[in-house]
Amino acid sequence: MTSAIPRTTFSLKQRLLIWLMLPVLIAVPVAGFGLYRVMHDTAISWLDQALGDTALAVSGLLRERDGQVYVEVSGPTDRALRFDRTDRVYYLVLDPHGEVLLGDAQLARIKLPMRRPNEWFFTIATLDGEALRTAALGATCGNGQVCQILVAETLNKRDALQRQLLLVVGLLIGGMAVLLALAGWWATYRGLRPLAQLSAELEQRDLTRLEPLLPDVPAELSPLIAAFNRLFERLRRASSAQQDFLANAAHQLRTPLTSLRTEIDLALLEPHDPQVEPLLKRLQRSVDRSARLATQMLSIARAEAEPSGAEQPLDLRDIAAQVAEDWVPRALESGVDLGFELEGASVSGQGFLLRELLENLLHNSLNYAGAGARITVRTGCDGDWALMEVEDNGPGIPPEERERALRRFERGSESKGSGSGLGLAIALDIARRHRGRLELLDASAGQGLRVRLSVPRR
Repeated sequence: MTSAIPRTTFSLKQRLLIWLMLPVLIAVPVAGFGLYRVMHDTAISWLDQALGDTALAVSGLLRERDGQVYVEVSGPTDRALRFDRTDRVYYLVLDPHGEVLLGDAQLARIKLPMRRPNEWFFTIATLDGEALRTAALGATCGNGQVCQILVAETLNKRDALQRQLLLVVGLLIGGMAVLLALAGWWATYRGLRPLAQLSAELEQRDLTRLEPLLPDVPAELSPLIAAFNRLFERLRRASSAQQDFLANAAHQLRTPLTSLRTEIDLALLEPHDPQVEPLLKRLQRSVDRSARLATQMLSIARAEAEPSGAEQPLDLRDIAAQVAEDWVPRALESGVDLGFELEGASVSGQGFLLRELLENLLHNSLNYAGAGARITVRTGCDGDWALMEVEDNGPGIPPEERERALRRFERGSESKGSGSGLGLAIALDIARRHRGRLELLDASAGQGLRVRLSVPRR
């Protein structure tokens, strides 16, 4: 069986950069070559014009006497014609019959076509292994005859000019390419910034934040924003229906369960067959468990329905003190030693949710630690975190099962109580709503479990 070849995918930013840079990669070299050719041809034209001026200067020295053509050149004039700070300059004058009148006779070995009067010809020729730029001119020299003037120079300044042009154009085009690439990257970054902001906004959304997205985006993103807002509206309706169902179901369950518990209590108080009492006790425990489950379902519905922004300044010490009023009597009744070590721990949050969290942790400890256990509630601060801990010396939860114990309807393998497996899951949800964390740790000393809530300090 052959495996599928993975396809290489590019991000939207990469695709935009590719399509922006592709024309640049084509246009910039073409523009650079065109610029180089224009500058090169213009410079060579100027140099050829200077070489042609030398030929014109030589043609102005042609003289005729008694039907004979000659060139009137003095020593200083010859030196002036040959003067060049970079190259060596040669010149040659041929009479109408092709005989040398004056100049460097070796240039005659360069076979060039004869020029008509005032006709120019420029070319690159090689003489004795040396490349020369040559200019040939036909000049009238008496009785309508035509003399040939040939001027040549070496290519030193032309080669130097070519190197300078290549350097200048290379730097100019390279700098332009870099600037265009940076401009393309910046334009892509700025253009996609609203999309990145939208992605970050969506990343922070959950079922408690389903308000419509703000339409302050480019026109191209408006259909996407509208689609997300419609999705949020559907999710909001579905979430509201689910919460209403949980709340109504839990509320409807509590009334008959309360009535059933009352009837069982009355049955236990009335004279009855001793053999029925164990059955009534089991019924009583099942009803208590069902009532607790209904209360937890109500807590879940209420926690999910409460907006995240409805937070108030609170102190975890005050919340623990309030919970103590209800749970100390229950602990005494269950034969549990419940103690409190409370220090100030200011936070911003929702008081009823934090109380629900602590009550769930206390219920778990009382239910699973067993009679005779010691339970300690602590509050305090550690750096930027406000802490609340519930520690017991019960059987605890093995480290490998603690992550699973935080899921809904999951219990540890050594749990002996009659819980539903919702207490820790609800506590974890409440901790996350307060931008905190819930950790299951070993007891401070000996056997047991320590559950720690960490919330950012106010």
